Amino acid sequence: MIKLIAGTKDVLPNEIGKWYFIESKVRELFQLFNYGEIRTPVFEETALFARGIGEETDIVSKEMYTFTDRGGTSITLKPEMTASVVRAFIEHTLDAKQSLNKLFYISPMFRQERPQAGRLRQFHQFGAEALGSVSPFLDAEIIIIAYRILSELGLKQTSVKINTLGKPPERENFKAALKDFLTPHIGKLSEDSKKRFGGNILRIFDSKDERDIEVMSNAPIILGYLEEGSRQHFETVKTILTNSNVPFEIEPKLVRGLDYYTDTTFEILSGKVGSQNALCGGGRYDDLIESLGGKNTPGVGFAAGIERIILALDNENRFQQTESGIDFYIIRLNDNEEAAYRVVSGLREKKLIAELDYLKRSVKAQMREANKFNAKFVIFTGGEEEKDGKVTLKNMKTGEQQIIEPGSIIENANNILR
Repeated sequence: MIKLIAGTKDVLPNEIGKWYFIESKVRELFQLFNYGEIRTPVFEETALFARGIGEETDIVSKEMYTFTDRGGTSITLKPEMTASVVRAFIEHTLDAKQSLNKLFYISPMFRQERPQAGRLRQFHQFGAEALGSVSPFLDAEIIIIAYRILSELGLKQTSVKINTLGKPPERENFKAALKDFLTPHIGKLSEDSKKRFGGNILRIFDSKDERDIEVMSNAPIILGYLEEGSRQHFETVKTILTNSNVPFEIEPKLVRGLDYYTDTTFEILSGKVGSQNALCGGGRYDDLIESLGGKNTPGVGFAAGIERIILALDNENRFQQTESGIDFYIIRLNDNEEAAYRVVSGLREKKLIAELDYLKRSVKAQMREANKFNAKFVIFTGGEEEKDGKVTLKNMKTGEQQIIEPGSIIENANNILR
């Protein structure tokens, strides 16, 4: 037997309602904030992610699914969405059509990571990218949308962490100071952090290794290296979040895992999903579009993991148990499938949920199936009343039965269901 690949998951019919619930809330909130949906291919040229995300990041150096197609082009299954959205933005000159483009997406992503709770190799994200403005109000809007979606889904045990990475010159000064601080302590760092020391040094803040955590507890922080413009930008974001009733904490060691961030960064964490506790995160990236060949265009965005959100909702018991079921189940009392099918077809034409037995089972087995589907009504065809052109309609909640013409059921089905 061929089984699914480790780190992937089948979404079965009994689970799909959770996905519909999340996706409908996501679309509802993004529509409220005037974001339009964008869909991009699941694979792109590898160079897009190498240039956009950064060669030194774990995603590019360790986690991407990359292969060469028959034309000799290096292709990668997309590990994140921002670079793809920016590529589409540049390629279709969306900035020529309107000055500010507010886009959202719901899409699968792929990373070759070690599978564990809340971390899959094929996973799904929703998120947003707002391209064209440097306003701190837009930074705050992105965080507000993310927080509102999670809150309106029902999550309670979340915390919002925010930070700023300043402008590139400020960050370079900070990196130099961080390098000076870490130089005497290199021998105490983990092997991964030793590699990051010579490359993406800020990622050492993300390390979960106890040795690194101890060393970094006394490290300098970016807030001490900001100039007035960056400082004021961050203060404005904080003020807007406070006025919008979004609770947050400043986390000066929050750097995120991608090279393209500038100014605001944020994460929303859950206390109910284990070690992989970041439900969503994002920030501002004012230099990314230009680095990928577009015009100098600022941007800000976020992404949220759907599987992790489902896990958090399950662990907080936030999914409401609603009564679901079909409207009508047609049970045949004889072999006249054609008569039963005419009834079920008529009901479906009225946009009602109707089903019948295709397996020629006994009446008892058909009744079990009707109960399994939580049918509101059962229609018996093929009984004694068939010679008079009628059927028996049974209310499964009250047990009440009546003999009636099938056409009358179809015509008055909505009233019957009331």
